Amino acid sequence: MFLRRCNRKKNGKPHSYWALVESYRTARGSRQRVVAYLGDLKSKEQSGWVQLGRRLDDKARPQPSLFDPPHYEDPIDDEPVQVNLKGVRFERLRDFGDVWLALGLWRLLGLDTLLAEKMPVGREEVPWPVVAAILTLGRFCRPCSELRIEEHWYARTALEDLLGVCPEKVHTDRLYAGLDRLLEHKESIEKHLKERLGDLFDLKYELLLYDVTSTYFEGACLSNPMAQRGYSRDSRPDCLQVCIGLVVTEEGMPLGYEVFDGNTHDSKTVEQIVEAMESKYGRAQRIWVMDRGMISEANLAFLRRRGGSYIVGTPKSMLRQFEQYLTDKDWHEVQEGVEVKLVHGPDGQEVFVLARSQDRRQKEQAMHQRFLERMEAALQKMQRSAESGRLRDAALAQRRLGRLQQRCWRSAGAFEVKITAMEASVGKARIKIVYSRKDRWSDWTAVSEGCYLLRTNLVGVDPQTLWKRYIQLTQAEWAFRITKEELVIRPIWHQKPERVKAHILVCFLAYVLWKTLGQWMRRSGLGDAPRTLLLESAKIKSGDVVLPVRRLPGRPTDGQTDPPDRLVRLRCVTTPDEARKVLLHRLGLILPQRLRRIDELVQM
Repeated sequence: MFLRRCNRKKNGKPHSYWALVESYRTARGSRQRVVAYLGDLKSKEQSGWVQLGRRLDDKARPQPSLFDPPHYEDPIDDEPVQVNLKGVRFERLRDFGDVWLALGLWRLLGLDTLLAEKMPVGREEVPWPVVAAILTLGRFCRPCSELRIEEHWYARTALEDLLGVCPEKVHTDRLYAGLDRLLEHKESIEKHLKERLGDLFDLKYELLLYDVTSTYFEGACLSNPMAQRGYSRDSRPDCLQVCIGLVVTEEGMPLGYEVFDGNTHDSKTVEQIVEAMESKYGRAQRIWVMDRGMISEANLAFLRRRGGSYIVGTPKSMLRQFEQYLTDKDWHEVQEGVEVKLVHGPDGQEVFVLARSQDRRQKEQAMHQRFLERMEAALQKMQRSAESGRLRDAALAQRRLGRLQQRCWRSAGAFEVKITAMEASVGKARIKIVYSRKDRWSDWTAVSEGCYLLRTNLVGVDPQTLWKRYIQLTQAEWAFRITKEELVIRPIWHQKPERVKAHILVCFLAYVLWKTLGQWMRRSGLGDAPRTLLLESAKIKSGDVVLPVRRLPGRPTDGQTDPPDRLVRLRCVTTPDEARKVLLHRLGLILPQRLRRIDELVQM
């Protein structure tokens, strides 16, 4: 569910309000419907921060915290002064709302406290935990390179006031060094986040979802042995890449990740990722959910030896072993358009779940039909070329057929093609090409379209539960989509292996902030898509209201008979409009009105 801003006019005046919108599937495709129109909190509702605060009442709360209302006092503000209205101006406009929110999430997760313990203060001018915060907040709010953080992003945000680090001290050398220092504490960070997220959201870690993706490089990467060519999920086989294995909970909250060489097959990562998770969090009874690309008999035996359970997809070819069960009628509907059936394995240690989806069936039928028409048209073209004498060599025709079968691989088994050299030419023809449809292939596709097979050693669990647990694997797929599209993990411009790993760690931390914000929004009744909230928060700015002032005559001036003119800079935060006030109210946040006061003497 996500937020949508609605605008309309009533009595000639514009009004803005928020609608909570849900996407859902129908037989005609995806549709959207309004779940609720959002206004102020009702008396029976509670803000998201109130709910999270209750969970943290007996635990460590971040200081300073977004739970607590901002407080600003300056005794000098009571001083009566004369203001020259002609000289009043507004300066130093900065982005405030998004970085203030992100810094609050950083402190809520306790990352500032953890890194302060793990990265003690030394001779550095800017503490390394602060540098790590800058890198993560930059990736979360406005993903860009370290060079752009130095030249553009940091200087136009209010982080100078929130962190106390001036823009001149934020440069690429310091940011690169911060990446190197942060990578040393990857394991400690993962363990800390597992505990902290569990406290905040009452997470369960019995069901673990694991998937692998890849991200590509720009550059030669000559000094990085991990950068290899492999199966690219980004449709960039021309680029070197690395693979990333990510483990998330059933809610999509990240638990840990590992980086692999770019040419590593998915199935080769399973043992390493399982051992890594068990070394950090213990060998408890866990259920691993994986896609079919991870599956091999060796991996399943490895999980069984360690006492682990699994629910995995299987290759399409394995479905043929269960052809007799596809035509039976004892299917159980788990949701509209999806049916499942349980089949026990021969040894009694495993069960198989047959599933079929009407939407998937229609999709596969359309794909098969498109490939069939494309391949038949190409075969007819080859026949005409052979009959006209343009195609004379049988070996050349076989190579052309091979390329055609590769392009139309979904329908390659539907045709039986014979290419023979003619002993005596008929007209201009030197070879003969004959093809025909295979009835067996058509019969099998008619039965198997829309079907897939799951495999598990959880004996005694109903097929509906097994299927729903497997479908949770989409949470891992969404995690990759968020890191690639929203947090821009690709392409990687770093060349050194350790610097590449540090870049991925920063993206991992930014994703943790993203999911934390999503869970907080869900408890606030705002859906779970943070992008709209971030964009609206970024419209809240800070700036300096500059006032040329003089003390009123007759006021004490510490012995001075003629007080000098001076400028008073009030660093203020803009007041949000009514629509943004609704969002802040539901989140339970109170914006600060004033950040600082700066007095400057006027140079005469």
